[in-house]
Amino acid sequence: MSTVVFYNSSDSLAAANMEKSDENDTNLNMNVILERVYLDGDVSQETVVETIWSFEDFWAKYDAWQLIDMNKEQVVFRRHMDDISPLLKANGYFGITDEGVLTIFNGRPNKANIIQSFFQIDLGKLESKKCEELKKGIPIMTKDRYIEVLQSFSDYSYVEEAS
Repeated sequence: MSTVVFYNSSDSLAAANMEKSDENDTNLNMNVILERVYLDGDVSQETVVETIWSFEDFWAKYDAWQLIDMNKEQVVFRRHMDDISPLLKANGYFGITDEGVLTIFNGRPNKANIIQSFFQIDLGKLESKKCEELKKGIPIMTKDRYIEVLQSFSDYSYVEEAS
């Protein structure tokens, strides 16, 4: 058994005990889990099996990722994406619940497909045109659209007055 010590891109120390079944075997197969955290809070995971010929090359390949966990079978990396998730791009819609909460739905707004809820909207301040848009669903498709809709409706968020 040999101990290998190396550093990742953020200079945090990681150590692992690696057993080799054959002393002449210079490669190592490792499960690599890649977590992508999107602006909308969605987290996707992809698992790949990497054959590691050189730890220097391995760390260089994942230099833009943050090391989260590591043991002798797997390495977990995380990366914060400056974008919305593929799910929202493909099928995400802003809408409003029956209670008046700004919400993202998987598909057109309905009670069963809620992905994320944000804040209560003061329906008394909301223009009827905007209310109808939310009831029908506003497709998201891009990060810019996601931010634009959140910002525009934050002006209508319900604020309780202190008594």
